[in-house]
Amino acid sequence: MASPNPMVGAVVLAGGRVVGEGWHEGPGTPHAEVRALEAAGERARGATLYVTLEPCSHWGRTPPCAPRVAAAGIARLVAGTLDPNPIVDGAGVKHLREAGLSVEVGELETDARELIAGFARHVRTGLPFVTLKMAGSLDGKVAARDGSSRWITGAPARRDAHLLRAASDAIVVGAGTVAADNPSLGVRLEGYRGRQPLRVILDAAGRLPGPPDAEGPHGPTVMAGGPFLPPPTRDAWERSGAEVLVMDETDEDGMLSLPALMAALGKRAIQNVLIEGGPTVAGSAIGSGIVDRFVLYVAPKLIGGREAPGILGGRGVPSVGDALPVEIVRVERWGDDIKVVADVHRDR
Repeated sequence: MASPNPMVGAVVLAGGRVVGEGWHEGPGTPHAEVRALEAAGERARGATLYVTLEPCSHWGRTPPCAPRVAAAGIARLVAGTLDPNPIVDGAGVKHLREAGLSVEVGELETDARELIAGFARHVRTGLPFVTLKMAGSLDGKVAARDGSSRWITGAPARRDAHLLRAASDAIVVGAGTVAADNPSLGVRLEGYRGRQPLRVILDAAGRLPGPPDAEGPHGPTVMAGGPFLPPPTRDAWERSGAEVLVMDETDEDGMLSLPALMAALGKRAIQNVLIEGGPTVAGSAIGSGIVDRFVLYVAPKLIGGREAPGILGGRGVPSVGDALPVEIVRVERWGDDIKVVADVHRDR
């Protein structure tokens, strides 16, 4: 992840061949265009530069890219999308057109916008883009009546779920999930060299004695507790190295306010949040209106039973007419399992 900057890639094409490529690795490092131009050298003159996002036109941690692109002798620029940052938002394209470059915007725009969805949400609203991930059986159960849930899905689907973690700045789970599964909440992918996401554990009443102790890589931990969090519990978490975030806002069921939590994470430059909590947290997330995307892994298994928990807990909607509409973006096959990705429709 490059946050708080967007994920951007660039390719220089000359004579039908790739002569330079680059990508942005994070704050303070050269932008994708600069890396690609440096790799191309003199071959950039008269070439075409393909880039995810329009080149920036302002000073930040590094100099603006648009003047650098023009000075390199690039003849044509093809950008996936305009920069959603109000400071830029077309200014980079304008600079390049005035410099005499041929500029096209909108190539693979849907893919480009998806790549920078977290950046776009955060730079415009200060809030993160929220993905709710669940895994269940074909009949919508996340566990059997004895509480067992490992492993509903197969290894290929679980590996893909780790790719979701790798694309996230923070992972949010509830105390129930931690108590039941003791998850490390880290990215476990062979050869992974990126940073580990922040672990955010919801524990309003302080029922957990401390963070998960499962072996495996993981990022720093934040415990979000309620206004009546017992001082001994807070001390125990802090002694473990975790940060304790005491939140005063709760919903009508006494659960922590997820909108307030997202606002707090946004202030920390968290752009992409992955919620992996159980049915209770999932139901609260949907009900509070914070979810942008829903990812469901469906296993070809039938569990059944009234006591087996379903994918979404909480109160739910009173009638079918009140159901939250979603748009299925894509359906994929991962081993024996099906992955469904849906965008949540809401006015935000």
